[in-house]
Amino acid sequence: MLNRRGFISTFGVAGASLMVAPGKIAAIGGEGTLVRPGAEALAWADCEIGVLIHYDIHVFEPQYEWRRQWGYHPDPKIFNPTRLDTDQWIEAVKDAGAQYAILVAKHCAGFSLWPTAAHDYSVRSTPWRNGKGDIVADFVASCRKYGVKPGFYYSSAANAYFLVDNPGLVSTHDPVAQKHYNQVVVQQLTELWSNYGELFEIWFDGGVLPPEQGGPDLIPLLHLQPKAIYFQGPAKARNLIRWSGNERGIAPDPNWSTANATTNAAGNIEIKNLHGDPAGQIWCPAEADVPIRKWASFCQGWFWKKGQDSRIKSVDQLKEKYLMSVGRNANLLLGMVVDDRGLVPDADRRIMKAFGEEISRGFADPIAETSGRGVSLEIDLGKKSEPSYFAIMEDISQGQRIRKYSVDGYNGLFWEPLARGSSVGHKRIHNVMNMRMSRVRLHIEEAAGEPVIKHFGVY
Repeated sequence: MLNRRGFISTFGVAGASLMVAPGKIAAIGGEGTLVRPGAEALAWADCEIGVLIHYDIHVFEPQYEWRRQWGYHPDPKIFNPTRLDTDQWIEAVKDAGAQYAILVAKHCAGFSLWPTAAHDYSVRSTPWRNGKGDIVADFVASCRKYGVKPGFYYSSAANAYFLVDNPGLVSTHDPVAQKHYNQVVVQQLTELWSNYGELFEIWFDGGVLPPEQGGPDLIPLLHLQPKAIYFQGPAKARNLIRWSGNERGIAPDPNWSTANATTNAAGNIEIKNLHGDPAGQIWCPAEADVPIRKWASFCQGWFWKKGQDSRIKSVDQLKEKYLMSVGRNANLLLGMVVDDRGLVPDADRRIMKAFGEEISRGFADPIAETSGRGVSLEIDLGKKSEPSYFAIMEDISQGQRIRKYSVDGYNGLFWEPLARGSSVGHKRIHNVMNMRMSRVRLHIEEAAGEPVIKHFGVY
């Protein structure tokens, strides 16, 4: 049975039956050469939902636009969230059904949410807690308290305080300034990766410019967080994930967990055809990010601004994002705002809680489910019913083997086609509303090795 987050906990629901069809898979082979994920990548896929928390100095000066006001930096003395409560943040994360949270420790303006020793443009120079506070430390402590896996966002590709924009080069093209900036990046990442314990995911907005192109050398730092998942990280990182190609929470279809390179996009331009590659040589699944607030909001919905609480996506809209991300073999990363008090606004909290309840209600308890090996699985629903969805999950610890599948429903007279597809991976969800059926059958038409179905369920 699935738990409230939608992952396998036990099998054997009454009424479910397994049928392994005789014969061979249509296209079989290459099982021994399939790329397989490590333990950290498996744990990341099981989380399914994460939250990305944006907080920066322009929450207190919303007219500031770092690209349009190049060379100007808001005074850090305006940063003073008098009611900041990271426990409240993580409670909202839990309410949304997320299992990991990523804090934007340093966004593109260059202001740092921890008292970095690299420069003075940080919380150290603010009136908040008399300059002795550390939001990063508070965030990690709250994550540990509530059992949420912590991660950090850090943009090395853009830093307006050092006149750096994508892809990570100083705009003056001064080699001395570039060398200094690269040293700052290394110093700040050393602080973040050394002083706050084990991190679950490290997020590089815009990717990482390699040293041969003028960027900092981050490879020597990877040993500081050997178990972390790296979003658009250095190519030599052990656990890489890639961008889905848009900030709308939509994964491509099909969406493969393997690829031949990670992405290095900044996110401000949508990129299509980031499907991955079933024959890819690295395990590099997709993460689909989307803000809870609508695109027409402040900073496309990633940051809070007064008077915009009505610009929040509905539960139905967020559920659609879940189906088009988690339901397409990707993780869903929801963007959550924090206001000038230092709190998640009530309106955002309500919708996050409602979203978490909707996903739990819809996908926690299947009508019936089964699992097994082979090319065909069948579920007997016992009597005719009208399921809304069915989900397929591969045992991806063996690699992503399925290459083509079909699902049919028996209406009492004949089998009707319900869905066809190629990539399954961690999870594939299909909508089958308004069809009455008594049995549902999954058939694997092509696979690179024996299919291992972790879960096939009707909801």
